[in-house]
Amino acid sequence: MFTANTYIDRRAQLRTSMKSGIILFPANHEASSNYAANTYPFRQDSNFLYFFGLNEPNYVGVIDIESGRDWLFADDLTMDDIIWMGYLPSVKDIAALSGVENTAPLSQLNEVIQKAIRQGRPIHYVNPYRSQVALQLMKLFDTTFEALKVGQSVDLIQAIVKQRSIKSHEEIIEIEKAGLVAHQMHTAAMRMCRPGIYEYQIAGAMEGITLAHNGGVSFPIILSMNGQTLHNHDHSQMLKEGRLVVADAGAETAMNYCSDITRTTPVGGKFNQRQKEIYEIVLKANMDSIASLKPNIPYRDIHLQACTIIGEGLKALGIMKGDISAAVQQGAHAIFMPHGLGHMMGLDVHDMENMGENLFGYDQEIQRSEQFGLAYLRLGRRLQTGFVLTVEPGIYFIPALIDMWKSQGKFTDFINYEKLETYKDFGGIRIEDDVLITTEGAKVLGPHIPKGVQELEDFCAE
Repeated sequence: MFTANTYIDRRAQLRTSMKSGIILFPANHEASSNYAANTYPFRQDSNFLYFFGLNEPNYVGVIDIESGRDWLFADDLTMDDIIWMGYLPSVKDIAALSGVENTAPLSQLNEVIQKAIRQGRPIHYVNPYRSQVALQLMKLFDTTFEALKVGQSVDLIQAIVKQRSIKSHEEIIEIEKAGLVAHQMHTAAMRMCRPGIYEYQIAGAMEGITLAHNGGVSFPIILSMNGQTLHNHDHSQMLKEGRLVVADAGAETAMNYCSDITRTTPVGGKFNQRQKEIYEIVLKANMDSIASLKPNIPYRDIHLQACTIIGEGLKALGIMKGDISAAVQQGAHAIFMPHGLGHMMGLDVHDMENMGENLFGYDQEIQRSEQFGLAYLRLGRRLQTGFVLTVEPGIYFIPALIDMWKSQGKFTDFINYEKLETYKDFGGIRIEDDVLITTEGAKVLGPHIPKGVQELEDFCAE
C-alpha cells in the first residue's frame, strides 16, 4: 500500500467532484474454480484499490459526500477462518491503513443504504462486472440485474476517470517496477526462442518470473507462432525454424499496477528477408508513433498516422497499392491491422475498461468510429500529461479475413490480392511499449527491451 494519506487525499478529491449523496465501492469476493473452497488467485477491484488500497475480499467502502466521513463495512474473522487462513488484524486496524476511522459489520450496510433511499439521497456506484458483487447490490437495492446498469452513476464514472487517468509519481514508480519484471520476462522468452522448444515452456517461464517477483501476470500470456490471431492463448506448438513468435505479456506488481509489452522474435534468432521487411514497417510505426506523442494531441490521430506508415510500407512491397491516404480513410488497411494502436494502462492492464471504453477513451469532441478496425481503438481522445498508454502497431495476415474480403471484392483499388496470397502463411508481427505522456512529449517506461532488427538478432545470438 501507499501511505494512508494517499488514500485520504484520493477520496477527498473524489468528494469534491461529486455534488451529493453517498458513493459505494464494493470490494471483490473470492472466485471459485471447480468447487467453492478452491478459489482462483484473488484480484481486488481496481476502483476499491485506488480509493482504499486494501487487498481484502468482502469489504465495502462508503464515501459520504456531505458529511465528509468514510466508512468500511466488513466482518472480523471467525475462529474457523483463523484456523484455515491464519490470524489477521481486526477490520478497524486494517481500515486504519487506508486512513478510515469508521468501521461496521457488513450487516449494517443495508441500514445505511435504506436510510439514504428514504432521505432521497443519490447512491453512486459503478455497474459491477462480477456476479457476486451484482447479487450483493441487487439485494441491497432490491432491484434486478438489468436495472443495475441503468442505475449506475455516470457522474461517478466521469469523476473516477478524470482522477485515475492522471498517474501520480508514486504510481509511475509502481508501473516502472512492473516494466522491470516485463523486461526479464521478454528477454528470457527471446533466449528460449529456438527450434524444438514448446510455446508452453516459454509461457511458463515468463509467468514464473512474475510469481518470483511477488506478483503475477497482468493478463493471461499471449504467446504463439500463430501471431495472426490477436489474442492467442494456445501454447501447444513446438517452435520451428522460419516462424515468428509473438509474445504479448506483462507483469502485475504486489500493488496491482501493470505492464503490457509485446515483442516478436524469429525462431532461431534470425529474420529471413520477408520477415525483416514486414518487421521494419511495424517497428517504424511503433517508433514514429512514440516520437509523435505529446499532450493535447488526439490519440486517434496517432493511430491513423501509424496506419498510414503501415500502408505505405506495404505499398512499397507491392501488397497495397493506390492512394494510401484514401485507403486509410476508407479502412482498407484494417485487413492488416484490425485493432487500435493502444489503450490506457495502470491498475488495470486495460485501465478502467470495466467502466466502459466510451466513457474514458472518448468524449464529446472525439466519438468512437463504427468503421472496421478503427472501431477497436480503445483510446481516441486528446492526450494529457500523466496518461500512461500502450503503443502497439502490428501487421497480421489472417487467411480467413483475406479470403472473405477477396471474395467480396473489397478495396481492390488498394489491396493487391495476388501478392497477398503469398503471405497467408506468414503469421503476424506486433511491437508494443508502455509510454508516459510528459509535459513536452513521451517517455517509454521500464528498461529497454531489444526491438531493432540487428539488436534483437545480436541479443538472441549471445
